[in-house]
Amino acid sequence: MTNSMQWANALSTRSSLEAALDQAIAMLKSQLSAVPDLGILFLSSAFASESSRVMPLLQEKLAIPTVIGCLGGGIIGTSGNQIEEIEQGPALSLTAACLPGVKVQPFRINHQQLPDLDSPPQAWINLVGVDPSDDPQFILLSDPMANGITDLLAGLDFAYPQSPKVGGLASGGEGRLLGPLFFSQPNAPGPWVYGQSTIGVALSGAIALDSIVAQGCRPIGQPFQITQGERNIITEIQVPSPTTAEVITAPPLEVLRDLIQTLNEQDRELAQNSLFVGVAMDTFKLSLQPGDFLIRNLLGVDPRLGAIAIGDRVRLGQRLQFHLRDAQTSADDLQFLLDQYLDSSLKTTAIGALMFSCLGRGTNLYNQVNFDSELVRSSLPDLPLGGFFCNGEIGPVGEQTFLHGYTSVLAIIRPTK
Repeated sequence: MTNSMQWANALSTRSSLEAALDQAIAMLKSQLSAVPDLGILFLSSAFASESSRVMPLLQEKLAIPTVIGCLGGGIIGTSGNQIEEIEQGPALSLTAACLPGVKVQPFRINHQQLPDLDSPPQAWINLVGVDPSDDPQFILLSDPMANGITDLLAGLDFAYPQSPKVGGLASGGEGRLLGPLFFSQPNAPGPWVYGQSTIGVALSGAIALDSIVAQGCRPIGQPFQITQGERNIITEIQVPSPTTAEVITAPPLEVLRDLIQTLNEQDRELAQNSLFVGVAMDTFKLSLQPGDFLIRNLLGVDPRLGAIAIGDRVRLGQRLQFHLRDAQTSADDLQFLLDQYLDSSLKTTAIGALMFSCLGRGTNLYNQVNFDSELVRSSLPDLPLGGFFCNGEIGPVGEQTFLHGYTSVLAIIRPTK
């Protein structure tokens, strides 16, 4: 038995599933002094056809009471003194944690049974089976083919408003194996592989989960306020006048066209295919900074009306700002947020981390392997890190939880006692 919290990760790239599990388990046993209470398993798409075998094999070789996991289009893990992002080929990342003083509550949610959004919080609490008075911290994994993930996140925020929620959507499979989820809980023999669901674990007690959500964008121009629009269509905005101290209203497309003309040549070119809209999440904050915006896609424009459509519902009075994304901006954004975390006193007790990174990042964005993970390692050295490349990333912006794209979400684990 151990009286201290332990968190370890092992990455294997062996081509045989059994050999990869054996190697990962041997590495974990050398790092842990007790049988782990929680396992988190990410398996590359190279093993997709064998996904039904991984949980029975794991339970045979290392009987962890609670395990959650999924397939990933790329796998992130710790190998010796390095963190690696394996985007092609076989890979298995296994995180194991000894969590004395922590209540570990696994759950599986069938999306066919989601309550209506106007249901009371108790309906969502009954669905999850976790008491809000436990102050749970949630790690979530979801099948990308399951309908209603955004409704689920809204419902969880409604029922557990103070609880952090992080995770990602499975990736890397094909056909019926598009989003297999691996799940085991104490005293339950199986089945161990699911689809059309969200699985997760709620951690309560002497533990904290700190989140970093790096959306990889930088603002251009000035914030504006929506004065006309409905659903996801914006038809009129309020902006500062360029010549007077007054504010004026104008169609957003007109404002955008004028803004693009003020950009340098590189940013004008970037705006052709990497232009986004940031939604300010704090209604009252006067000075907006990176991390204050929820980044959403610019879906289309209507030249006749001067309207724009974005990938989210809008409401009158919301503040928005146009954003650009590129590799350097993504790197700067993640480093800025890591530096913010380093400036806090929280990092001193961190014992491990999980990273949920978009399939559009990695070498697709940076033309360089291990980019995000090396930034994390340089800021938080020796911290065991596991994760995968997702079909969508789950993490908070402000006081709400959202499904993101092109984002890296970090969950940093630390004991509180």
